[in-house]
Amino acid sequence: MMSTVKRLLTSLTTTASAWTSVAVLLSACHDASVPAKPAISATASIAQSASELSPAARLGQKIFSDASLSASGVTSCASCHDPAHAYAQNNHLSVQHGGAAHDQEGFRAAPSLRYLHFTPPFSIDAEGKASGGFNWDGRAASLAQQAEGPLLSAHEMANANRQAVLARLEKATYAEEFKQVFGACIFNTPDAAFERLLTALERFQIEDPSFHPFDSKYDQYLAGKVPLNPAELRGLALFEDPQKANCTACHVSQKRDDGGAPLFTDFSYDNLGIPRNPDILANADPAYFDLGLCGPQRADLQHQTNLCGAFKVPTLRNVATRKVFFHNGRFKDLQEVVQFYVRRDTHPAEWYPVSTKNKAQYQRFNDLPAKYLKNVNTTEVPYDRKLGTPPALNADEINDLIAFLKTLTDGYHE
Repeated sequence: MMSTVKRLLTSLTTTASAWTSVAVLLSACHDASVPAKPAISATASIAQSASELSPAARLGQKIFSDASLSASGVTSCASCHDPAHAYAQNNHLSVQHGGAAHDQEGFRAAPSLRYLHFTPPFSIDAEGKASGGFNWDGRAASLAQQAEGPLLSAHEMANANRQAVLARLEKATYAEEFKQVFGACIFNTPDAAFERLLTALERFQIEDPSFHPFDSKYDQYLAGKVPLNPAELRGLALFEDPQKANCTACHVSQKRDDGGAPLFTDFSYDNLGIPRNPDILANADPAYFDLGLCGPQRADLQHQTNLCGAFKVPTLRNVATRKVFFHNGRFKDLQEVVQFYVRRDTHPAEWYPVSTKNKAQYQRFNDLPAKYLKNVNTTEVPYDRKLGTPPALNADEINDLIAFLKTLTDGYHE
């Protein structure tokens, strides 16, 4: 897996000079078709500061914050992925609002965009386990492809089609800059222009160091620059203990094979039986279920029913800054999230409604159809507990674990 990530990073990085060269080549309008995107440099590195961004990445930065590209005129990428909140949402809404009149509710919580460019391609191994890909269900193959969804989604930026996006882009204050970078005639070839827009957004997320600063307290601890306090060290031990929190089963805390800092995700998918969220409008329909890898937003894996209800494991970097948690934004507090992990099976009354058939039982995993309840992870620690047995962590241990999780917040200064 780590070698895959390393190859991915190498294949994605490019230099500002490469983009400058292509801007010169495309600066004049010709009858010939729009040239292909420039070749990727295998030796370039990610920018060390925003001032070193390539021309394409600088365009992507402007596009990212441009609400005029939406049908409502008030929604941009940054609306749901606020740079001041680790490129995640800045409010406690379970799902965000968008649409042409900014009155449409979404279906899933907005994930953080930090460290996403490390994501490997989506795959399913010989044992049927899924990994990689972008979005909660891995349906996008790249950061560029992922960016297309919000631009065209009816409940997000709500553009009717690619042409509608480009019509708005041509009126943007940076339209001339777009032509300077991608060619004077780029808007004459709509598909190519739209692909360049997506490329610019991708370049911004890859090159800008604010998307992957690796400057948390834990990063500095691994570098030998600062110590962790006793509570944080106890929390780290619990995090890595396979018989306690067992977080490292999915959220790897060790350095990568290439010596890079840990990403705190293995890019896998898991079905945790998250409680149904009544705050999501779509859930008012009792027949509606968000099944992650099985749809409804992804349609190609519906036949692999063992994957129904599984969602991508996110990084735990900056988890303490999150306003909502899990794919449906059901939880709003990190303390409650950790309690759910360790008390889901021992104290189901805290999370699930009473059964309508038997008042002595609870509707566990109530956001899944009955036929998919078997897909919920009930074998790994800490999900292997039974009703009435002690949870994997007590109250003090939960507090220690949270103390450690707070060391994963970027921007640490003593």
